[in-house]
Amino acid sequence: MYLAVVFLALLTIALSTYFLSKNTQLREKIQEDADAQILKPKEGNGEEDTKTRIPISVNYHLTRQCNYSCGFCFHTAKTSHVEPLDNAKRAMLLLKEAGMRKVNFAGGEPFMNAKFLGQLAQYCKSTLQLESVSIVTNGSKVTPTWLAEYGKYIDIMAVSCDSFDEATNVKIGRGTGKHLQKFRQLAGLCEEYGVMFKVNTVVNRYNWQEDMNAAIQAMGPKRWKCFQVLIIDEENGGDKTLRDAREFQITGEEFQFFCDKHKHNACFVPEGNGVMKSSYLLLDEYLCFLNKGVKGKTKSILEIGVKEAMKDVYWDEEGFQERGGEYPWTKPSTGGCGEGKNPELEF
Repeated sequence: MYLAVVFLALLTIALSTYFLSKNTQLREKIQEDADAQILKPKEGNGEEDTKTRIPISVNYHLTRQCNYSCGFCFHTAKTSHVEPLDNAKRAMLLLKEAGMRKVNFAGGEPFMNAKFLGQLAQYCKSTLQLESVSIVTNGSKVTPTWLAEYGKYIDIMAVSCDSFDEATNVKIGRGTGKHLQKFRQLAGLCEEYGVMFKVNTVVNRYNWQEDMNAAIQAMGPKRWKCFQVLIIDEENGGDKTLRDAREFQITGEEFQFFCDKHKHNACFVPEGNGVMKSSYLLLDEYLCFLNKGVKGKTKSILEIGVKEAMKDVYWDEEGFQERGGEYPWTKPSTGGCGEGKNPELEF
């Protein structure tokens, strides 16, 4: 009898230990499954990483060289470097894959490398099918032959003109006396070849009191961007830089005076220093994003990729939207600049 009691007791202990172990293993398995479910990435829900920054519109300063000597230039001729065309195309592809919808080619003067510019524009518009390809130029080296070959790939041609008094342009360094003649010719060529014509004006010490209303209304640009002259310490900010723009500086009140005089023009778009600085994504001649006036530039996007480079870019996205960085920027598919006017393209 005694042995039977001892046997039952040992059996009870053994069974309890067995089931306790099983229960523990079951609880651990349930916890492991729950942890795995939490850590497992969700699939097929269409959610994106909201922290990823998309380079919607990029300004590619493909060269620093220029044939003009504007005293307030903020992207000066520190180097003569231009990337090989294949590298530039690969960079444009990476940017398109990262979400770029518009590219703007600038300099220096981008027409210092006219064939390179045309071939790259053709690639961006025809092969990558970007929504918009635009160019900022002083206009002096644009030819009818170039527009006949490449105009179909350009949505917007932005031509710089700081005064409708030639003597003022010369004082600024905007040419040597024939800038307005070329400027007006180019406006006609843009209309002929179906490129939207835009005017860029830097408001500075020598033109802030000028009345440009009649001239602008006579030319009828699609867009007239007016910038308050900007000082970037490492580019145009003093005695040790290639340009010293301090003599061109104006106050906020003087810039507002100019704006008030011209704001009734439908094409008028003002940009003071507060909105302009850091609201542009600037790619330099080495395919690096610039952080002008804030910190050093990033590594080349060919080396580290766009996503990684964007992590180190100081880009004021709110300022980008505030200054109207997104707008209807694609030209009509047929007809010249003034033909078949589409109210949705009035920008």
